[in-house]
Amino acid sequence: MENEKISRSAWMTLIILSCLGLIAMYAETMILPAIPDFIKDFNITYNTSSWILSSYLIAGAVATPIVGKLSDIYGKKKMLLIVMVVYSTGVLAGGLANNLWFMLAARIAQGIGISMFPVAFGIIREVLPEKKLAIGQTLFSSTFSGGAVIGLLVGANIIQNYGWHATFFSILPVSIILAFVIFRFIHIKVQPAFETKPEVDLKGAFALAVTVVSFLVGISYLEHGMESSVEFIGLFVMAAVSLGLFIVIEKRAKSPLIDIHLMTHKRLLPATLILLIVGLCTFMVYQTIPILIRSPQPLGFGGDAIVVAAVQLPFMIILLAGTVMSGFVLNKIGNTRLAAIGTIVSTIGFISLLLFHSTEYMIGITLAMISAGLSFAFVGGFNIVLLSAPIEFTGIALGMTLLLNLVGQSIGPSLAAMYQQMHQATVEGIPGRFPTTDAYDSIFLMATLVSMTAVVLALALNRRKITV
Repeated sequence: MENEKISRSAWMTLIILSCLGLIAMYAETMILPAIPDFIKDFNITYNTSSWILSSYLIAGAVATPIVGKLSDIYGKKKMLLIVMVVYSTGVLAGGLANNLWFMLAARIAQGIGISMFPVAFGIIREVLPEKKLAIGQTLFSSTFSGGAVIGLLVGANIIQNYGWHATFFSILPVSIILAFVIFRFIHIKVQPAFETKPEVDLKGAFALAVTVVSFLVGISYLEHGMESSVEFIGLFVMAAVSLGLFIVIEKRAKSPLIDIHLMTHKRLLPATLILLIVGLCTFMVYQTIPILIRSPQPLGFGGDAIVVAAVQLPFMIILLAGTVMSGFVLNKIGNTRLAAIGTIVSTIGFISLLLFHSTEYMIGITLAMISAGLSFAFVGGFNIVLLSAPIEFTGIALGMTLLLNLVGQSIGPSLAAMYQQMHQATVEGIPGRFPTTDAYDSIFLMATLVSMTAVVLALALNRRKITV
């Protein structure tokens, strides 16, 4: 009876914590159809609008390793609840935002909420038996894609009927109730006290933030060409210097965000770069498609938020199905082959998107293909990292992987927005300037080339495994 009681408690913990993925991805994808509304309401450029996505992801990349370390010191449940309070505050602020800076502050608070996922999964690893952990991982991961599907459908209807502010208010009560349920019903063993408290790498986190932010701001200046050569050269130099400083800090830190020696592993490095590219390509899509659909004809399709959801829905549904299915395919064909197949399929999808994006139907079909490839590549790459890292460094390797995946995601919107800002035209009778066909061709070509890089890395990994 005691074993049965523990088992029920473990499954309840898994179900409750899996709801975190649902609410977070609901909250993230619900705003995608509203990106053109943010540009209009805040009177900002396409370049600037990318920060609504990027600020969230940069905050998550910086906060995740810090919160993970603090959870080891002060307890996983306590840090999880603190992060949920910060996240809920960010959601409330997003609903009240009436200018860009207020919105960016809200998005940074929401981005800190990303750090709750490794902590939550750490709790799941503690309460589930090892034999049930694979099932727990699949369920926990699938809720992210499930939340994305719900967020896209529900969010689009809320935006269309009540405005984008209401999307934030729709999820706020759910996040508060979930925090209360975790406080009341999640019980884990008290962690033993450390003889010496683990070091929190704040210097490394700051250097990483400076590197990513200066690089992304530098990208935004590329649209001006030689007129802003001093600015973007200066920003890229700053990014390079801060990156060098970050590497020096990480080599000396007792508990680094990224273990440089582990990072040079012959299988870990390519797999991590594949996951970075997957994140980058995914968020290039997130930034581009809503603007293409909602821009007026002939530069866009003249659709509304609901049309955006309908076009992107195949991407989200296949992402959900692919994530679940790839877990079963993985055991049959192996992680390197799955990653190779995934990168090839997503590259073919981007080529198709480059050639055939003249109708909403074709965009939906090609997005589904891209999503299938990205989901396979992600699961395959993630499994390579999991199995290639020495057992004593598994946690560190997974943390690095998530960190760099988030960095890639933050770069994607900025690259897409750069081309949207570089190639613009007006539509007679409609105020404002909108991206042209050249902008979308450039974005899809860039995504294709970046995706091809992932193919090369994946094939090299697969070849290396075969020849070893």
